[in-house]
Amino acid sequence: MRRQLVLDTETTGLNARNGDRIIEIGCVELINRKLTGNNFHRYINPERDSEEGALAVHGLTTEFLSDKPKFAEVVEEFCSYIKGAEIIIHNAPFDVGFLNAELARLNLPVLTEYCPSIVDTLVQAKELHPGKRNSLDALCTRYEISNSHRKLHGALLDAELLADVFLAMSRGQNSFEIDIEEDDTPQEQEVVAFDMPVGEIAVLMATDEEMGEHEALLSGLDKQIKDKCIWRTTV
Repeated sequence: MRRQLVLDTETTGLNARNGDRIIEIGCVELINRKLTGNNFHRYINPERDSEEGALAVHGLTTEFLSDKPKFAEVVEEFCSYIKGAEIIIHNAPFDVGFLNAELARLNLPVLTEYCPSIVDTLVQAKELHPGKRNSLDALCTRYEISNSHRKLHGALLDAELLADVFLAMSRGQNSFEIDIEEDDTPQEQEVVAFDMPVGEIAVLMATDEEMGEHEALLSGLDKQIKDKCIWRTTV
C-alpha cells in the first residue's frame, strides 16, 4: 500500500524566521493513487495578526482565528496523521520551513522525522514544462482541472486541486517528453573578454544567516504566486 498526502498551508506572512505562523493546514490522502476522503483540515490560532498582503490572499482574519486551537493543541493529531506517508507539496521549501519552525517551538523533530519522503510538484512541473508558467492555477488550466470556485487561497482547497494536478501530471510519467524543441543548427557564440585585474575586484560574500533570510523571502514569494518568482529566474 502506498500512502501519499497532498499538503498545503496558509500563513500570516512570508517569513517563518521573522515570526510568521501557520494559520491553516490542509491534507488530502491518496492510497495507491486514489482519493480516500480521509483528509486533515485545521484552522489554527497563530497568536498574531496576518500581514496585509497575506490577508488579501487567504482572507482569514484575526477575529475568525481567535477561537481556533493553537498549533500545540493539534500537533499530536497532525504528526500521527502524516506519520510514514509520502508528502506532496507545491513549492515544498516554503511549507516545510513553516512546519519545521512550528515543530521547533515545541522542541519536536523536523518534518522528515515523521515522513522522510517529500515530493515537490513545482520541481516536477518545471522538469515537465520548462520555460512555462507552473503555478497551481496554470497547471489547473494545462490539465483542464476546474478551479473556478477558487476565489481565495485555502489550504484544503489548494491541496484538493494539487491532488488532481499531481495525479494528472504523474499519470504515465515514463512516457512524458519534455515539450521543448531542439534546434540542430550550429550556433555561433560570441566570446567577450573583460580586461580587469583580479586584485581590483572587491567581493563581499553574504553570511549564512543572510543567505537563509534571502532564501526564506524568495520561498515566501514563490508560495504567494504558487510559482517561481522572478528573482529566481536565471538568464
